[in-house]
Amino acid sequence: MATAAAPESTDPELQATAWDLEPLVDGEGPDGLQRRLAEALERAQKFAGRYAGKLGELDSERLREAMQELATIHDLVGRAGTYAALRFSTDTADPANGALLQVAQERGTAIETTLLFFDLEWAALEDARAEELLAGEGLEFCRHHLRNVRRYRDHLLSEPEEKILAEKSLTGAGAWTRLFEELTSAIEVKLPGEDSTGDAEAQRAASGAVEKVALDVALSRLSLPDREARRSTAQAVTEALAPGLRTRAFLFNTLLADKGIDDRLRSYPHWLAARNLANEASDESVAALIEAVRGRYEIPRRWYRLKARLLGVQRLADYDRMASVSEDEVSFPFARAREIVLDCYSSFSPELGDVARRFFDERRIDAPVRPAKRGGAFCASAVPSVEPYVLLNYTARRRDVLTLAHELGHGVHFSLAARQGIFHQGTPLTLAETASVFGETIVFSRLLEEDSSPASRLALLAENLEDTIATVFRQVAMNRFEDLVHTARREEGELSVPRFGELWTDSQSELLGDSVELTEGYRSWWSYIPHFIGSPGYVYAYAYGQLLALSVYERYEQTGAELVPRYLQLLAAGGSRSPEELGQIVGIDLADPGFWDAGLDLVERQLREAEEAAEASGRL
Repeated sequence: MATAAAPESTDPELQATAWDLEPLVDGEGPDGLQRRLAEALERAQKFAGRYAGKLGELDSERLREAMQELATIHDLVGRAGTYAALRFSTDTADPANGALLQVAQERGTAIETTLLFFDLEWAALEDARAEELLAGEGLEFCRHHLRNVRRYRDHLLSEPEEKILAEKSLTGAGAWTRLFEELTSAIEVKLPGEDSTGDAEAQRAASGAVEKVALDVALSRLSLPDREARRSTAQAVTEALAPGLRTRAFLFNTLLADKGIDDRLRSYPHWLAARNLANEASDESVAALIEAVRGRYEIPRRWYRLKARLLGVQRLADYDRMASVSEDEVSFPFARAREIVLDCYSSFSPELGDVARRFFDERRIDAPVRPAKRGGAFCASAVPSVEPYVLLNYTARRRDVLTLAHELGHGVHFSLAARQGIFHQGTPLTLAETASVFGETIVFSRLLEEDSSPASRLALLAENLEDTIATVFRQVAMNRFEDLVHTARREEGELSVPRFGELWTDSQSELLGDSVELTEGYRSWWSYIPHFIGSPGYVYAYAYGQLLALSVYERYEQTGAELVPRYLQLLAAGGSRSPEELGQIVGIDLADPGFWDAGLDLVERQLREAEEAAEASGRL
């Protein structure tokens, strides 16, 4: 059996687009990681000797000094940890990368346990005393962070208990998450090999020849216009998921139980409470978002019924959902994608364009598909003293251009917020998608503006709507799946593979109704999604961020260049303020109960635009 080359393997610019991680360790390689962790541990031990048991005696000036030293320690650990994690993500099969990641995690945990006392003592201070300290000068770089730490006071355990949980996480949740990444990165999908003519029927009749491709590559084929190619690809994906399915189910069961124990020990009232607290979102506001989206599931159903007509089928199957509605599938070499994205960013704001361009100039993007590389795409913030990094699995499709724009949106957000320092660079997950979706929308608008082909414009509008459906409605359906499995695990005990499949099908059926047929093979497709494993409760933030970003973009359409400085101010603020305060910068009221419905009205507008394009195409 032949192993397929990565897509676009003849594109020299793409293949050369590999990141340089040495700035994270000042060119010292793994030795630099070791040195930073050793220095961080030494500093942490001295810090504990200086401050443990004495926080109540500090004045504002000494609190500022303590936080500055903590920032230095976190910077050392962050550089080392990012270096190890990013090396691992590009080649999860290399034992040296796994070993280095384990070193970073073990020593990082030792440092974390040494410093645990600080948050515990800070949270235990009386409110009046804490506010007296926070009123001092020079604490802008950490004031919001310190207030957030105190929000956890009802869920913190004693220092010995917290240390035990931190150290055991290395052989608990952390280890299972790493195993999941290794298992899913190693999945290879066997597809029919191509003959010299490229004829699909001849390929299927070829004498047993197959090619093995990464899971991400196979999933990207679900947008192909040929239905038989989609069906056979989906079947091949299901077959590739089957061998390790029981292992991944056991892994998921273990993490579900682990979180249940953690929530019980920390007195969280339900499985999503810890995530909501981290997102600075009330249970009520999150429930309102989820119910608002579930109440508008007819939007995606309406689109899928129309799409079935465009594709000439009576009803879509699950493998048809991402199919292109046009055979005019445009290929984008990586250089062209870079040109489009950078021009769009620069046209919106020269400052934003300059920040985005540095990702390419400084080799902070790793783009090609490679064996054992982590799937999907992400942007790693690193630490404020070092610029962020972007990982892609670029397959030259139009959607990949939008993915590049999306991840660079995260990147410019992290870069601009670096001025806030290590405690405030990141935002709650509920705002983390704002810049990425906004950047993606700018690029989409450009692609639509420049495309004169009716078939291609229809395909582009359809892709935009489907991306929104995936980000808003599908993510809420996945939140529903998480809710079902966390609840079932706590009430029923260990869940079987069929039970996982049943709950997955229930959540997806509620979303799709009668508009899409769910095949038997699709019952196992929950098992490759990383957010369920490493970031429970994460997914609803995508819907939150998408609706927020669409609202900000609508303000931009209404006000033009007037919004640009306020938008840059929003990005530069990072997480130094609450989500509600950050929204106010661009004129968004996140406390308005009608905000979610207004955002969903914008999604329905996208649907109408796609419907009008379908009518104009003459294909209905």
